[in-house]
Amino acid sequence: MPLTMVNIGEQYEIKRTGGNEDTRKFLEKLGFTIGGIVTVVSGNNGNLIVNIRNSRVAIGRDMANRIIV
Repeated sequence: MPLTMVNIGEQYEIKRTGGNEDTRKFLEKLGFTIGGIVTVVSGNNGNLIVNIRNSRVAIGRDMANRIIV
């Protein structure tokens, strides 16, 4: 399921990332790699703040929909 549909506070493993090659590379640079553990800290209208690799990252709804857990 996409990252936008997960429960806040629970840990999920990233199964894959979608989008074109540039989008996938961008997400990898932010730490969203296959097998990585991600936790949604908070959400506001689809925009999310997540913990990934001991860092907090804010991502928009369109990017969050491309991250499959």
